[in-house]
Amino acid sequence: MLGVLVCPKTKGPLTYDSATNELISKKAKLAYPIRDGVPILLVESARKLDEDT
Repeated sequence: MLGVLVCPKTKGPLTYDSATNELISKKAKLAYPIRDGVPILLVESARKLDEDT
């Protein structure tokens, strides 16, 4: 399923971070939460990543 999901901001690929249970957009520097198995792909709900991430 991850292959068909893209970042809503950049339309770039997402990677899964099992430690935080988030989908990561490296290009946008955002982490999208997954709640009850459902990815919340809203920019407003995303967590900003540190510059070194």
